[in-house]
Amino acid sequence: MHQSHAFSKEFSKIIFGGNVFGWTVDQQQSFNLLDYALEHGIYTIDTADMYSTWVEGHQGGESETVIGHWLQHKPSHRDKIILISKVGAPLAQDKKGLSKKYIKQAVEASLKRLNTDYLDVYLSHYPDQDTPIEETLSAYADLIAEGKVLKIGASNYSAEQLQQALHVSAEQGLPKYEIFQPGYSLVEREQYETEYLPICEANQLKVITYFSLAAGFLSGKYRDLDQLQHSARKRQLERYFNERGLNILNTMDQLKEKYQAELSEIALAWTMAQPSIIAPITSATSTLQLDSFVKAMKLQLDSADIELLNQVSQY
Repeated sequence: MHQSHAFSKEFSKIIFGGNVFGWTVDQQQSFNLLDYALEHGIYTIDTADMYSTWVEGHQGGESETVIGHWLQHKPSHRDKIILISKVGAPLAQDKKGLSKKYIKQAVEASLKRLNTDYLDVYLSHYPDQDTPIEETLSAYADLIAEGKVLKIGASNYSAEQLQQALHVSAEQGLPKYEIFQPGYSLVEREQYETEYLPICEANQLKVITYFSLAAGFLSGKYRDLDQLQHSARKRQLERYFNERGLNILNTMDQLKEKYQAELSEIALAWTMAQPSIIAPITSATSTLQLDSFVKAMKLQLDSADIELLNQVSQY
């Protein structure tokens, strides 16, 4: 059907997180950001059907709809980008999970909103305890055969669930999760490195990370808890304000001059330097932030400085 869509491109070195589209940035600003990102080599876009259900009055699908309007406006961009979306998070009482029936319904809704006939990558957003993994993977087998999805992956799976899914693929000749999306950053290393990394390496999974700047903590703009009193991110950020977290910021402060780089650029460059990681996902609400990502993509930390950051962020 769409055999011409071969997944040949590698992911861009940074992936643009689409949770902000239609939420903290309106449609016009989203178009500007998408154009700007594409012009500057950030051509992989990560979205999900549930963005942004957490906003009062939103139903989900807002982010996909904005991207779809952008593609409608500039159809030639579709072949230039890698588009990632996800299924499984609850949109409504009867719209959630990873049953075959629901995946097939959800993918059609996503394709329609995104104004495209295929997804480069489709991720199981959350595991579904009520559906056997065979059923989920066989739904993906159909979508791949129809050319609606090129590759599949998972996010928020436990190490055990991921291992189980890979085992079932191998045993039953079903499509395999090839992309894994964990949370990972200088301040949150332990779970990925101890639980997921061995599985990802053994199975050649491509790893793309979310929360790569730890809700903004690694930008260094919050230096003490008092600054957080009125921040929407207070709850997320509080746990990083300890000796280790502040040592990480202080160490990056020392590298700032040497590299003429912002803290967030150093943090992203560190993530990109990790051998098992393909790309961090990060959101932007301004071209200024995108410029910073472009700088991060070009920033090569020397091995002594990577080692220094590894040491100070040890868990």
